[in-house]
Amino acid sequence: TSASNITSTHPSVFVLMGIPGLQHLHNWISIPFCSAYTLALLGNCTLLFIIQTDAALHEPMYLFLAMLAVIDLVLSSTTLPKMLAIFWFRDREINFYACLVQMFFLHSFSIMESAMLLAMAFDRYVAICKPLHYTTVLTGSLITRIGMAAVTRAVTLMTPLPFLLRRFHYCRGPLIAHCYCEHMAVVRLACGDTRFNNIYGIAVAMFIVVLDLLFVILSYIFILRAVLRLSSQEARYKVFGTCVSHIGAILAFYTPVVISSVMHRVARQAAPHVHILFANFYLLFPPMINPIIYGVKTKQIRKRALGLFSRKDV
Repeated sequence: TSASNITSTHPSVFVLMGIPGLQHLHNWISIPFCSAYTLALLGNCTLLFIIQTDAALHEPMYLFLAMLAVIDLVLSSTTLPKMLAIFWFRDREINFYACLVQMFFLHSFSIMESAMLLAMAFDRYVAICKPLHYTTVLTGSLITRIGMAAVTRAVTLMTPLPFLLRRFHYCRGPLIAHCYCEHMAVVRLACGDTRFNNIYGIAVAMFIVVLDLLFVILSYIFILRAVLRLSSQEARYKVFGTCVSHIGAILAFYTPVVISSVMHRVARQAAPHVHILFANFYLLFPPMINPIIYGVKTKQIRKRALGLFSRKDV
């Protein structure tokens, strides 16, 4: 029996149900999803192109923004193509290992996004509270190290999950009540003791969201103190104006996360599709909205973007 316990019996494929209870609306639901994905691809690629081609934008703030754009591209591309295949072609099957890979990318890039928003808060803090030291503090090597640390933290925290899920016996069938392979949705199909997975999943989420948000809020407390010390109203507006797009990105990323986790604890009676629509929103909204926020609020990027598109029309 010990041998049979060791060999885990996982299905060769899982079946993603899409949005349970709203299957009849899949075609309609695909329209906003496809539009959001197109906007995310277009917006983030444009951002990357502008930052890469304009030497004046090779500053810390824009380099972090470029990293955020790459993360957003991977994050949306990990889930959206498969989701649209479910909506359009009823292509619901996903290979067991492909499912684990999707889950790994999805969760690790969410963690990286959180890290980037924290790095950008640090950038704004140094720019406003220690302006004279900005270039000496935020050197190229520090930016590279911050990027590497963001990747390392995410990969380290997420690597155990696929291995933990591989050893489970899946006796609750292959149906995943979701549009993509989300960790807890897969754990629900496993039999045996899944307590560690449950605790680990919640602990990582809390650790990331609480810790990163705490530091982001802390940096903004310092920023606000520095801004309020400025003598003229105009100077205050101007300085704080440089933070507006970053605050927008933070709200776009963390608000759905917080609402989603609160709903899971509080609104357990809510229909499953409410949770799933929210989970999708949280994946789709930041990659779509970030380039728009930064494009509209950042003068250099706005000018270059308008130049790009007006040149194409000529």
